[in-house]
Amino acid sequence: MKNIIIVLAIFFSMNEFAQLPSVRFKDGLKIYLSDDSTRYIKGTGLAQVWIRVNDNNPGSTIYGTPKKETFDVGLRRVRYQIMGQVNKKTFFYTQFGINSFNSLSARKSPLFFHDITAEYSIYKDYITVGGGLNGWNGTSRYTSSGVGNILCLDLPIVEETTNDVTDQFVRKLGVYAKGKIKRFDYRLAAANPFPVQNALTAVQALPATGNSIAYYSTKAPELQYQGYFMWQFLEKESNQLPYMTGSYLGKKRVFNIGTGFTYQKNAMWYRNELNDTISKPLQQFAVDLFLDYYLNKENQNAITAYVAFLNYDFGPNYIRNIGAMNTANGTIGSSSFNGAGNAAPLIGTGQVTYVQAAYLFKKNLLGKEGTLQPYFSGSLANYQKLSDPVLIYDIGVNWILSGQNSKISFDYQSRPIFSASSNGEIHEIKSARRGQIVLQYQIAF
Repeated sequence: MKNIIIVLAIFFSMNEFAQLPSVRFKDGLKIYLSDDSTRYIKGTGLAQVWIRVNDNNPGSTIYGTPKKETFDVGLRRVRYQIMGQVNKKTFFYTQFGINSFNSLSARKSPLFFHDITAEYSIYKDYITVGGGLNGWNGTSRYTSSGVGNILCLDLPIVEETTNDVTDQFVRKLGVYAKGKIKRFDYRLAAANPFPVQNALTAVQALPATGNSIAYYSTKAPELQYQGYFMWQFLEKESNQLPYMTGSYLGKKRVFNIGTGFTYQKNAMWYRNELNDTISKPLQQFAVDLFLDYYLNKENQNAITAYVAFLNYDFGPNYIRNIGAMNTANGTIGSSSFNGAGNAAPLIGTGQVTYVQAAYLFKKNLLGKEGTLQPYFSGSLANYQKLSDPVLIYDIGVNWILSGQNSKISFDYQSRPIFSASSNGEIHEIKSARRGQIVLQYQIAF
C-alpha cells in the first residue's frame, strides 16, 4: 500500500512540470512530454458501485444464519491506470485496484496490481513484444474485457474460465506478441500459470478413489499458450491495451470475426475406475463475431451485437460454480448443487453459446440527462457433468449520462438451480430459478 501511494504521489506531482514548454496538460489527466505529443504519461480511474437484491440459492447462510434473500451494497470494481509512451517504440502500462468488495469481504482489503507490463515495437504496427503481469489472453474476445466500457452490467465471466484459479483476475506473468497487418489483428502469449495452491479460494482436491471427474492438478504448472486472431472488416480497433471494448456508444463502425485458443499441458488430472491418475491438458477453442455500428453519425444511435461459440475441455466432467461478489458464504440443510448465494455452474467441460445485443438511442434522448441503451445477454451451456443445459440471462438498460464516464445500469439476471439425484445425475429443478436485481453506478475519468 505504501509503494502504491508513493507511485501516485510521484505521478500527480508531475503537475509541477506542466509549465515547461515541452510538457502540457490536455485530453484529461494526460501529461505530454514532447511538443509533438508523441511522448506522454496518462492516468485514469474507475469505480463501479452495486446496489443489489438477490434471491439466494436454497439453503444459503451468512455465517450460519439462513438467508433466503440478501440486500447488499458493494464495490464491484475500483481501478486506477497509469500508462505512458516513453519514446517512439517503448510503452508501459500499470493497473491496480480492488474487485468484488462487499460486507462479506475481508476488511481493509488492499489495492493490488492487476497489470504491470512493458513493451517494445519491433516494426511499425506489425509486431510488438512485451512482458510482465498481463492480460493478453486468447480463446475469445472477452477473455480480455475492458472494464470501463462493458456493454451489459458485468463481464461475461463464462469467457474467463481460469479466473483466480491459475491467474490473478485473468492476468498471468508471461510474455506476448501482438500486431496488425492491414485488417488482420493478432495476439500470442506464453505465461506461467499460478499454482492452484495459491488460489484465493480452496480448489477441490483429487479424491482418493476414482470417480472420472477432472480437477486442477497440484503439480508444478506447465507453460500456458494462448492466441486470438481477428479480421476487422470496418474500422480498426486499438490494440494498445489487451482489453476489448464492449460498446463504443455510437462513435465507431466495427465488425470483426475472431477465433482463439488456450492450451496448457497437464493442467488437469483425474482418477479413472481403476484408480489410475490420468493427466489431461486444458484446451479451449472459440469463434466469435462482434458488431458495433452507428446508424447515424450525428445522432450516434447504434446497434451492438456479439455472439461466441466456445468449446471447453478441462477433462472429464469438470464443473465449477461461480457467484460474482457472492451474497452468502455457507449452506445448510437441503442446499442445491449450485452452492451458496448467487452461484451457478458456470464453467465446465462442454460447449457454450454466449450472446449480447443492445440498441443505443440517439444522443440527448433525455435532453441534458443523456440517453438510454437497453440490452440483453445470455449464455447457454451444455456441460458434460450436467443432465440439463445451463441457461443464464440478463435483461437491463444503461442510462448514459456522460458516455462511459457517468453511467447508471439497471439489470435483472435469472439463473437455474441444479440438484444431484440419488443416482448421481445432476439436473435442473425447473421451478426453482432464482434472480437478482442490480443497480450500478459507474464513474470514470
